[in-house]
Amino acid sequence: MKIQQVKELTEANIVCGATQLDKEVSSAFASDLMSDVLTLDCSEVMLITGLCNLQTIRTAEMAEVSCILFVRGKKVTPEMIELATENQMILLETPYSMYRAVGLLYNNNLRPVY
Repeated sequence: MKIQQVKELTEANIVCGATQLDKEVSSAFASDLMSDVLTLDCSEVMLITGLCNLQTIRTAEMAEVSCILFVRGKKVTPEMIELATENQMILLETPYSMYRAVGLLYNNNLRPVY
């Protein structure tokens, strides 16, 4: 699924990586536990989370996650944007709950990691 479609389906705002809307993600993983993220093979995986802090970006960097969708109206900080930009990540913010965002993406054929 293209990032542009993720943006449209979840009514998300792109806060970092706006030039990468044509990038594809093959699956998604939803979690607020960053220790769970570190156990995944994350190539072409989008992380969906409500944990909005600098550690989320650092964890995504370690796990090679290139796209993060923040749910529940969480707002990305300037420090997070700076680190994400250095790592060529895409950051999106949606007002939707994790449940709603995941459901919409799943119903539009974005597959889960497992």
